[in-house]
Amino acid sequence: MSSEQEIKFVSPREEVEIHLSNGEVISGPRGSTLEDCFSILQDGNLAPIVGAVVNGKLTELSYQVMMDVEVHLITMRDSDGMRFYRRSLTFLLERAFHDLHQDAILTIDHSVTSGGYFCQVYRKSPLIEEELIQLEERMRQLVEEDIRFERLKISLQEGLEYFNKRGYKDKVRLLSYRKKDYLTLYKLGEHLDYHHGYMVPSTSYLKWFDLTLMDDGFIIRFPRRKEPTVLQPVPKYYTLLNVFQRYGGWLHRLGIDNVGALNDSIAQGQIRKLILVSEALHEQHIIEIAAQIEERAENINVILIAGPSSSGKTTFSKRLTIQLLARGISPFPLEMDKYFVNREHTPKDKNGEWNFESLDAVNRERLSRDLQSLIAGEAVQLPSYDFQTGESSEGDTIQLRPGQIIILEGIHGLNPDLLPGFPQSSAYRIYISALTQLNLDRHNRVSTTDTRLIRRIVRDASERGYSALETINRWESVRRGEKQNIFPFQDNADAIFNSALVYEVAALKPLAEPILRQVPHSTRARIEAKRLLAFLEWFLPLDIDMIPDNSLLREFIGQSNLKDFNLWEQ
Repeated sequence: MSSEQEIKFVSPREEVEIHLSNGEVISGPRGSTLEDCFSILQDGNLAPIVGAVVNGKLTELSYQVMMDVEVHLITMRDSDGMRFYRRSLTFLLERAFHDLHQDAILTIDHSVTSGGYFCQVYRKSPLIEEELIQLEERMRQLVEEDIRFERLKISLQEGLEYFNKRGYKDKVRLLSYRKKDYLTLYKLGEHLDYHHGYMVPSTSYLKWFDLTLMDDGFIIRFPRRKEPTVLQPVPKYYTLLNVFQRYGGWLHRLGIDNVGALNDSIAQGQIRKLILVSEALHEQHIIEIAAQIEERAENINVILIAGPSSSGKTTFSKRLTIQLLARGISPFPLEMDKYFVNREHTPKDKNGEWNFESLDAVNRERLSRDLQSLIAGEAVQLPSYDFQTGESSEGDTIQLRPGQIIILEGIHGLNPDLLPGFPQSSAYRIYISALTQLNLDRHNRVSTTDTRLIRRIVRDASERGYSALETINRWESVRRGEKQNIFPFQDNADAIFNSALVYEVAALKPLAEPILRQVPHSTRARIEAKRLLAFLEWFLPLDIDMIPDNSLLREFIGQSNLKDFNLWEQ
């Protein structure tokens, strides 16, 4: 058959095909939305579908299919899917609150580990139970009305004028540094706002939530990814709430309570003062913890420091060591990372990836043996672990002096299975994490998980030889490990240290951006890289030379004067 008979011009087919990642193919009229096409899916085990990846690009379900495409479903079990849900739920709350309290201000503050956000109200007294019930009823009424989330693209100037008129000074402040000349807003009825990322198609998707009074604010609860249609019980929260309130009060006193204000500080040359005060607050808290340890020094043999990945555990332990020395207490800092098993013995997760966050990735037998020998006054040769080769070798030989306290840091420090049989009363436990972060504005919070991921991307590239692609691909396993091995045990802590620094994203930005841009376009990790790059666009960069050499942030950006700090050499 000649080529003239095989190749010819034709009219477009009336139908298009959607090729799902599981091999199924959906056919529908050209111009149909993904939402319409997915309505035929009947898998009872499938979590609610809230978005999709179309030909490698993350999209909303309102996307119109004009040609054959390859599609991966995004459900509420996916990190991107849960972001769709939480973001849309926040907008629903914002709209309902505005309907009932037009003269008041609602702020979406920090996250709650069981699934939720702590919210506060300004320009009126805190909501009472009756008012909270009315607010939840209004939200559910809007859900029943199945109102569409409309996506609008306007000029930046129009956006500035709109928010100025509404009195949203924090949003105006933030947008004044935006480099793009347009802005994407979402509309719910007559209510408009900017939200950093995609939404679900309509309010009818937002079935799973409730509102719970907490202290002088309230929590809007939503499901976690593991059980995307189930609300988890509210945990004990008052200890963490005190941390958040302490941080929030400090930000308020400095007048730096959103990213726009941080950018002002950088642009006006005031950032050095903010850096120094931030570092001083870290040091003040470390001093307070050292004082608590001093009170119990006679009964403590080991200080256990635990927290999720990229919390700054190593630098914190060394700075705590220095403060304890100043009080006449001689500690020995020991890094749990030294005790990783060889790469071939490292457990793998369900996806076949190395699971460095598993408790079994640690040589607990040697760790327990070495600790007991050290406490007994014996000389011990510590292991050394090479992250690039994945091999453990023999490291320094050390011997404790009488009365010395071991400081052991690592993600499993609060897990009772780390050191079985060890006397509980002889250990002092510290939980460390980046618990807070500046929000973009009153309704767009910054995820502390994202901050830790950016920290890790920068450190992995410079210290461990990993690309951003490798770090992002490993992050899901890291997060699962944190949920299994760290967060369930944080209530065991005797002290909590917030390792967040108000200026840190601005410092990480110039280091992270070139690394993130190297993620290949053909990979799923590119979606995450693009999201982080879009987030970093909101921050002005700052000169990292202004950051003190002993800053906890130096653990990630390099040139820390504590990197080679070893107590036995002092």
